[in-house]
Amino acid sequence: MGLRWRLYRLYGIDIDKSTIAAGVWIGSKKISIGRGTFINTGCMFSTHSRITIGVDCDLGMRVLIFTGSHEIGGSERRAGQFQSHPVTIGDGAWIGANVSILPGVTIGAGAVIATGAVVAGDCDPNAIYGGVPARKIRDIV
Repeated sequence: MGLRWRLYRLYGIDIDKSTIAAGVWIGSKKISIGRGTFINTGCMFSTHSRITIGVDCDLGMRVLIFTGSHEIGGSERRAGQFQSHPVTIGDGAWIGANVSILPGVTIGAGAVIATGAVVAGDCDPNAIYGGVPARKIRDIV
């Protein structure tokens, strides 16, 4: 795990010294990962648009980050026009296991996202979010 970040860097990904577990899938080079970040096993990053993960972040097992989706199309085919939007995770954020982060979301620095949450909107810094869809539970110091 300690050297995996170097392999990603050789591949051309913007990554600083981090811990990346086995079984992490990154869709393209449109990602940056800050120093000291930990990414656990089974995480998947759909990189149709840029994903930015700050320094000292922690991502639990099977975190999914989506940057692409479709508009709702007509009855003949509901998955309409493809669109993509970047995702940003601020420094020091903690993302629990099995969290899904949807396109266009910004998670503030120091935020905590509870296990199993589906994050469809921006999250304030230094706050706890949980649920489906994720809602602010409380601010933290």
